[in-house]
Amino acid sequence: MVRSQIDLSAATWRRSSYSNTSGGDCLEVADGHPDLVPVRDSKRPHGPVLLLPAAAWTPFVDAVKASAS
Repeated sequence: MVRSQIDLSAATWRRSSYSNTSGGDCLEVADGHPDLVPVRDSKRPHGPVLLLPAAAWTPFVDAVKASAS
């Protein structure tokens, strides 16, 4: 499915529970978008957003965890 535009202006972003308070690498996601998981860098709140299909979220998280170890 191709979506021409997703309005994230009123999105409520939540930070990863693995993020720390020292301003390091922080990933945020927005809930409430069926079939999609919007992801952004907390240091760039007005920067680009990665829109992952919901089915790709778990493999994405697993890949990030694997690369960090």
